[in-house]
Amino acid sequence: MTNPLAGVYTASLTPLTASYEPNLAALVQHVEKLFESGSDGAAILGSTGEANSLTIEQRLNIIAYCGRKLAPERLMMGTGSCALQDAIRLTKASIDAGIYAVLVIPPFYYKPQSDESVLRYYAELIASVDDPRLRIVFYNFPKLSGYNFSLRILQELKQRFGDIAAGIKDSSGDWENMLSITKNVPDFMVYSGTETLLLDILREGGAGCITASANVLAPECQLVYQAWKNNQQDAASQAQKKLSVLRKALESYPFVAELKGLMAEHSGSEHWQQMLPPFSPLLASEVRELSAEIKEYGLDLNQRL
Repeated sequence: MTNPLAGVYTASLTPLTASYEPNLAALVQHVEKLFESGSDGAAILGSTGEANSLTIEQRLNIIAYCGRKLAPERLMMGTGSCALQDAIRLTKASIDAGIYAVLVIPPFYYKPQSDESVLRYYAELIASVDDPRLRIVFYNFPKLSGYNFSLRILQELKQRFGDIAAGIKDSSGDWENMLSITKNVPDFMVYSGTETLLLDILREGGAGCITASANVLAPECQLVYQAWKNNQQDAASQAQKKLSVLRKALESYPFVAELKGLMAEHSGSEHWQQMLPPFSPLLASEVRELSAEIKEYGLDLNQRL
């Protein structure tokens, strides 16, 4: 059993039907295109995938379908839930589908959470799933969860659970925190939640990034990763500079609404027009303005999507 992939993971969008059901065939088609365009892997049912707005039955259907239709070793499935029993059920389903890497956010409703309560949550999850193939990537997103993984708690999780405690997606934006984890938690995959830190985290021994904007920027992310792998430092720095500019252009609106708006505009596929509350579609004028700005930076989404 291997750990999750290093490199570029796209936090995949979830296409929906007009009745707000996951469009499973369109999701698989989208992930396959992500793989072709530069994603080493795909994180499905994360924040960008609107997972917490879907029912558990919808999430289970996505897990089973993706396990059948996609290469499971290239997938990371979001199985976190405030309800521990739901997280257990989703994680077991992921393993049954052959997808052993799961992205698990801590329970996020009742605050403040203590280190002890979070440790208990993961200990209960791991004990109930009871499968040595499980690989958990902890999802550090304090803006949404209200909890920030400390170095101490990650060291304890790694010590207690070994290979099962596989890594972390750090969406805190706290570079010093990420750096400390890479230096002090051995055999642990550290992914930045933004590609603006992709080259930095790679140079410090991290695994790569798991990012929403790779739904449209996967090729640019992969250019950075390949240049770094081939020890082409100047090329890597230049590719990172362009990538960071493009990412900044994509920070004007909530990612789900923005990315789905761009996908709908430039792919012509109706399933990208649907999103669940609390997200609302962008105005057509906003999508056009954003597309024009991105094109000024050298990316024509008509050709990309």
